[in-house]
Amino acid sequence: MSLSEKTINIVKATAPVLAEHGDAITRHFYQRLFSHHPELLNIFNVSHQETGRQQAALAAAVYGYAAHIDNLGALNNTVQRIAHKHASFNVKPEHYPIVGENLLAALACVLGDIATDEVLEAWGKAYQFLANIFIEVEESIYQESEGHKGGWRGTREFTVIRKVKESDLITSFYFEPVDGKPIADFKPGQYIGLYITPENSDNRCIRQYSLSDASNGKNYRISVKREGTGAIQGLVSNYLHDHVQEGDTVELSPPAGDFFLDTRHENPVVLISGGVGVTPLLSMLNTLIASNTREPVRFVHSAVNGSVHAFSDHINTLAEERDNLEKFVFYDQPANSDQHYDHAGRTDLNLIRGQIEIPGAHYYFCGPSGYMAMVNETLLSWGVPSENIHYEVFGPHKEI
Repeated sequence: MSLSEKTINIVKATAPVLAEHGDAITRHFYQRLFSHHPELLNIFNVSHQETGRQQAALAAAVYGYAAHIDNLGALNNTVQRIAHKHASFNVKPEHYPIVGENLLAALACVLGDIATDEVLEAWGKAYQFLANIFIEVEESIYQESEGHKGGWRGTREFTVIRKVKESDLITSFYFEPVDGKPIADFKPGQYIGLYITPENSDNRCIRQYSLSDASNGKNYRISVKREGTGAIQGLVSNYLHDHVQEGDTVELSPPAGDFFLDTRHENPVVLISGGVGVTPLLSMLNTLIASNTREPVRFVHSAVNGSVHAFSDHINTLAEERDNLEKFVFYDQPANSDQHYDHAGRTDLNLIRGQIEIPGAHYYFCGPSGYMAMVNETLLSWGVPSENIHYEVFGPHKEI
């Protein structure tokens, strides 16, 4: 199936309208979707609805599709990123007609007279075309996940074998499969989907957490920051911190994600993290150390102070043991008792440019959106090629 030139022209012509009304369309879409299909609340993260992040991400994705509908190759990376998220949520082909029906209804309601029969017909065809792409890509991810040694499709029961406090805000959870069988390896930087129903929630909740250690074939580790108050913001993270204990059982979906360390080539690597953004980068660091790479490795971390700096001792030990690893720590507001940091105040990578600007290096970073924007802008200003810059946004994607 391919889109006709007429359909492409209509969709592309309406792209500016979607840019103008995208927020209203997506808000109406989600309200209608959950009103007609409340069972889908078991898939979507309600906290992202409350903050508006999910609506903004969908609006950007819909506009991006409309703007590039005559050059879909430009969306390959976006499709892969979203498809991995969908696979972690166990999205199925039968979900797409439901979404399509409600999206078209939202377009008709918000756009009014602009949404003529011709426009809605074109968007219906365009949506189905895109849905088929996602269904195909997601099926390939499912097949790859279950085809690996120790892999599976959907969810699998795991037992919490260890719970470790890493800082005042971050706690690690180690999981082993209930069935005692092997588990799939993963690429450093990927995440797993955790399925759980907190006692104070009417719905099952799915959260994606970065795997925070190197792959070992025996267990998975995630390291979770306590977020918000726990009512809606931080509902799952607070439940994990306060109620989930060693011996409890949870369900996990297979490792997924398109943000990962490229281990096919030996090259210098610079890892830059802010706060809990350390988790995927720690997986990368531990993988590099396990591989005995002799290439330069630099690890930069930013935290408010030592009380919320997770894995500080571990990284200090690695830096002492490896002459090719250097670490740099920024504390925004160090306490009087803090010692293991290099710079106080707002993170400024220019202070360590001489140590982390390495020819041929690849830069991986994760953290709050403003922090990542700063890192990205700084690296580009140094002339780092964009293809050497890689980052992960927790939650719904947004450009930085």
